Amino acid sequence: MITEAEKESQTKINSVNLNFSLLNSKSYYYDSEINISNEKITELHIKKIINKSEYFNKNAEQYAIYNNIISYFVDNSQYHLAPLGNYSDYMKINFYKILINKKYIDNFSSILKKLKLNIENYIPSPLSSSLSSLTKDEKELGTICIDLGHSTSSISIFDNNKFVFGDSIGIGSNNVTLDIARGVSTTISSAERLKTLYGSLISSPSDDHEIIEIPVVSDEKNTFKQITRSNLNSIIKPRIEETLEMLWQKIKDNNFTNKKLNNVVLTGGGSQLDNIERYVGTIFASGTRVAFPLNVVNLQKDYNKPNYSDVIGSILYDPSLFKINFLEKHGNSNKNTGISGFFTWLDQYI
Repeated sequence: MITEAEKESQTKINSVNLNFSLLNSKSYYYDSEINISNEKITELHIKKIINKSEYFNKNAEQYAIYNNIISYFVDNSQYHLAPLGNYSDYMKINFYKILINKKYIDNFSSILKKLKLNIENYIPSPLSSSLSSLTKDEKELGTICIDLGHSTSSISIFDNNKFVFGDSIGIGSNNVTLDIARGVSTTISSAERLKTLYGSLISSPSDDHEIIEIPVVSDEKNTFKQITRSNLNSIIKPRIEETLEMLWQKIKDNNFTNKKLNNVVLTGGGSQLDNIERYVGTIFASGTRVAFPLNVVNLQKDYNKPNYSDVIGSILYDPSLFKINFLEKHGNSNKNTGISGFFTWLDQYI
């Protein structure tokens, strides 16, 4: 893939952004505080709180793929931007960290090192999907983004323009395909076609009478049988329901059920199932829409699909938006000609 990208873009690729699944990850919330004694809040106070916190803690077995401030409390009033210039007696900062097994990072680093590639950024896959799917208002008002991918599904939450939660589960739309193949004894390719063309999450009275002819798994060629659309949907619905319940449990386990998150955005290949918006809206009791990647990379129409949301998000990722500005000096950033060349190739071939 790297060789093909270099060939088509006529550019030597020296570094990559690595989109990383959050399977078996751990979301960790922590805070730190100081007494200020009615002083004017400056960057020095914020740095002092950060230095007192667990922000710089290292773990030999775990890697912090994400670690950032999510809110500030000044005399019990909450802020989502640094309250510089305010006078206060007390200040607390809340942080959000995502920890993954360090051996996973080491494995990928080793492979890419052999390819002589540097890893610019490790990007949590749920964050990546949301970057290409959520509008500015959705990030600000509070939105759940669900990416129903091929082998995994991920969930992320943005609130007050902050990424406040992300996680993944090992179930995706391919599990639905395999369920269909086993349930009606057909080929995997036929099951995928059935899911795409006839699958639906909302039943219709006509489903019992709509007959579908499918190939049977057999040594003999041209062996077919008939099923009804209701048979097919009775296989699809439980798997999608299980997936959504597992994702909802992730939200519940991290105490987000009490927040007013009235928007759900669906993306990924699984979001193309018929009537999934209505079904998810009912389960989550929220407004729901299916998102296509934001039109900022000028992709060809064939590839401007939910299936590519995490990939596009990896390209759109700006590390400066997810770092604590008080801890590093800002300098002039030069354009990366490698990434620029890759964009040109992407526009034409993806």
